[in-house]
Amino acid sequence: MHLDTYLVTAEAISAGRSTVEIVEAAIDGGIDVVQLREKQMSARKRYGLGQELRELTREAGVPLLVNDRIDLAAAVDADGVHLGDADLPISVARDQLGEDAVVGRSVSTPAAAREAERTGADYLGVGAVYPTDSKDTDPEGTEIGLDRIRAVAEAVEIPFVGIGGVKPDNAAAVIEAGADGVAVISAITAADDPAAATRDLGAAVERDPE
Repeated sequence: MHLDTYLVTAEAISAGRSTVEIVEAAIDGGIDVVQLREKQMSARKRYGLGQELRELTREAGVPLLVNDRIDLAAAVDADGVHLGDADLPISVARDQLGEDAVVGRSVSTPAAAREAERTGADYLGVGAVYPTDSKDTDPEGTEIGLDRIRAVAEAVEIPFVGIGGVKPDNAAAVIEAGADGVAVISAITAADDPAAATRDLGAAVERDPE
């Protein structure tokens, strides 16, 4: 699974556009992974949305992951799930979704990254790299910075994406620090042209840091 550019959905900041519209545009722009998040939606509504996104992503050959909900990932036949500190363990996701499922884990420290790798995570989401108000963190004082990205890169062998405040103009620095890709919410979802924003992000990530 390529992790270069990774979209986490958030209809609440999409300027009135649907998540389906945003994902369609991101696919047009070359997105590598889509994660269905939408924590404000009911499970039923997320299920319906997940079915639509599954059809879109499958046709495009783009992996679809589901945030937190192992049951929802199974219900929409997603490629896997992304788990946080408050979610069920990686081992449970494996039991429920199968060994071939992609299981990601959110971490913010090298120690947590090593533990996630030890317990079977396929990849990590590390952040928040820069200040952000898109994730479930306080807007101020939560960023871990590029030094932490470098430390995580030295601590684990599994791939990881940097998330949190990442934009086309700072994405290359995250890759240079050791991340395998970048995950974004607002940089694509809130953009005037999500497809163009996705292309810009991809171009930044592909830039040779040397």
